[in-house]
Amino acid sequence: MLRHRLLLAGLIATVANIASAQTIYPLNRADILTGAKFDFKVEFPGAPAEGETKILIGGKDPAAFFGKAGSFVRNEDGLDHSAYVIRDVTITKPGAVEVEATVGGKSAKVAWDVYATTQPRKAKNVILFIGDGLSIAHRTAARILSKGIVEGKYGGELEIDDMPAMALISTAGSDSIVTDSANSMSAYTSGHKSCVNALGVYCARNKSTLDHPKVETIGELAKRHGMAVGVITNTEIEDATPAGMVSHTRRRSDYNDIVEMFYKVRPDVIMGGGSPNFLPTATPPGKRTDGKDYIKMFEEAGYRFAGTNTEMKKADTDGVTKLLGLFNTGNVDGALDRFFLKKGGVPRFPDQPDLTDQVQVSLDMLSKSDKGFVLMVESGRIDKYSHSLDAERAIYDTIMLDNAVKIAKDFARKNNDTLVIVVGDHAHPVSVIGVYDDDRPGQTPREKLGVYQDAKAPNYPAPNAQGYPPSVDVSRRIALNFGTYPDNCFNAKPYLDGENVPAVAGATPNTYIANEKNCERPGSVRINGNIPFDANTETHSGDDVLLTAMGPGSEFFHGHMPNVRVFKAMVTALALGE
Repeated sequence: MLRHRLLLAGLIATVANIASAQTIYPLNRADILTGAKFDFKVEFPGAPAEGETKILIGGKDPAAFFGKAGSFVRNEDGLDHSAYVIRDVTITKPGAVEVEATVGGKSAKVAWDVYATTQPRKAKNVILFIGDGLSIAHRTAARILSKGIVEGKYGGELEIDDMPAMALISTAGSDSIVTDSANSMSAYTSGHKSCVNALGVYCARNKSTLDHPKVETIGELAKRHGMAVGVITNTEIEDATPAGMVSHTRRRSDYNDIVEMFYKVRPDVIMGGGSPNFLPTATPPGKRTDGKDYIKMFEEAGYRFAGTNTEMKKADTDGVTKLLGLFNTGNVDGALDRFFLKKGGVPRFPDQPDLTDQVQVSLDMLSKSDKGFVLMVESGRIDKYSHSLDAERAIYDTIMLDNAVKIAKDFARKNNDTLVIVVGDHAHPVSVIGVYDDDRPGQTPREKLGVYQDAKAPNYPAPNAQGYPPSVDVSRRIALNFGTYPDNCFNAKPYLDGENVPAVAGATPNTYIANEKNCERPGSVRINGNIPFDANTETHSGDDVLLTAMGPGSEFFHGHMPNVRVFKAMVTALALGE
């Protein structure tokens, strides 16, 4: 093992000293699981002829190394480069692998670390909870509201915090220190770094979003090994985080294509919002232009369809093991609106499930698999409410995530064969900075803000059995503030009439201005934005996120780790490397 590490370090150092003329995929320092499928590609600038190029992998011709012939395309997609591609390859022998591509006397090298899962299988199941955008401050605020705090001590611990393993996870992508949900989720599900907006691919020069070099996801890998797979969310099912379990596209907004990818992989349980992209345009509210009805196609493939919480629970009672649940045309509404305010889409979709119900039903169905399962659960509106600077809604959906995690922990304790992981895919620039206290003199948020000794405990009413205070409209409220924002108006009070819309389109194309409706709220002040003028919501941060875990394989997590190591931990616990 030491010799392998020294060799890999030497190759990396060599790579750093070579002027890179060609681009090789997978990229330098890629971690590759033995037996996992990926596309190998080299792009040569200037569109040289095939005879002018040379590629060696471990000192061998690519076709000899992979046992599979590749193809060479000059002026790929009509562009000024040539490409050599072999799709769906694998490497079965662990160790350091050097790849060299040469043209015109210039060479580029990359070093891969190919690893196997040599230990016996530790976990039968893996449950991966993604709190989309879940940051330290979301956890802190949720603990204050759901557990209470007296004289500096909390009334209890969050389920997501009361777990024995913990690590800091860095989330930067291959092209940016601040990631989005697409490439950050791809790192978890494939073990490879990628770029903003990309799912399950390396970002190459291809014109088609679907032709970029692919890497196999854990959803596909688990299905190939006979395991059951579940993908559940309270966002649109085609959104980046759930799509990351099955998808390969350079553009995360390829919703119609992503539905097709779900159908190709066929996770056993699929639940979320986003029904229009399953239906043809001739069937309102369908958005598909290919005329396909994927709800019908899934039903013909043996799935039960559920459009409401009642139908979902009925499927569970009936012993169904394959379920497609689509509960909203957009995102499923968050906990604050569904349980208390009845805003958003609740009047149109009064019977949407809670994430806790989705988790319970999924575990009932997936646990029938003799070979185990992989379940991804996303509490996605933590992120979306943070983007809209809607603190209360983000906090309530963090509490909902915590309730869902409790169900998974209870399941895991029964047989001690399930690895449970809770992590954010990226962070938001959000902090608990004190309280907004209406008893303080003045009218503006700045005057109402209490810091240090004036940051008294909030006076929310006692939480109910699910950990939710029945009201957020109180006189002393938690100050969960955001570090990035567009031009907006703010009065430090909750948005009781519906999710906040901080900015709207301005007179100049691609610019946004403060939403005047918010400016009319009593005590509102105008705040100059600090992000580009073409951004209408808060943006992500490059901060590390906190991971907590329990169960067999959780000992893998400690200290600081890059996000790709989460994939490595899961496949190692499940022994999915060939």
